[in-house]
Amino acid sequence: MVLIRSRTARSVIKVAVPFLILPVLTIAGALIFDQKKHIIISLSVAVFALLLFAAGFEKRSTGTRRMVIVAVMTALCFAGRFIPFLKPIMALTIISALYLGGEAGFLVGALAAVLSNFYFGQGPWTAFQMLAWGFSGLFAGFFAEHLKKSKALLLIYGALSGILYSWIMDIWTVLWYNEGFSLKFYLSTLTTAIPYTLSYMVSNVLFLLLLSKPIGDKLGRIKIKYGV
Repeated sequence: MVLIRSRTARSVIKVAVPFLILPVLTIAGALIFDQKKHIIISLSVAVFALLLFAAGFEKRSTGTRRMVIVAVMTALCFAGRFIPFLKPIMALTIISALYLGGEAGFLVGALAAVLSNFYFGQGPWTAFQMLAWGFSGLFAGFFAEHLKKSKALLLIYGALSGILYSWIMDIWTVLWYNEGFSLKFYLSTLTTAIPYTLSYMVSNVLFLLLLSKPIGDKLGRIKIKYGV
């Protein structure tokens, strides 16, 4: 009976946290909290991302091993933010999800955003970055079987993830300028952000081409060796 309840709780967490709790928390934080309190929202998102990650495994030993690998991938994402112009963060997040699961991918993306912003600058936008990078990993985990089989599909997914990132960040832009959401303003923002969106798409495609096989092969071997 306890096991059934546990599985039910995990199922609820996997749906409620990314698709309800975190979007509401992120948007409410941008509208209600001032910039001096934005770190509360970012750290809350990080805690829920950890909860989502914990819901993705049943055995403590397996979860611990996955956490170590997640920490390594997060560190690579952190380092990747120092590369000028094109960034490998979303590509690394996607690769993490393909081999460790969507929950792990979400955590890599979310932690990469909040941790690197301690250097690049925290703000209300941090939670939106965490959500955007996290979703790229979460959805990659959903489609991992197909994405690992087809390089073309993986690159298309990378390009679409760049669009998703831009759309989510443009929500923050509208809330910041408009102090509330305006569909007309949002559509205008999407248009003016096209050059940035293209750069995100190119970056994802480029780094998935360069990194998906070497890092993916290593993660695949680790997964088999340690039973992750």
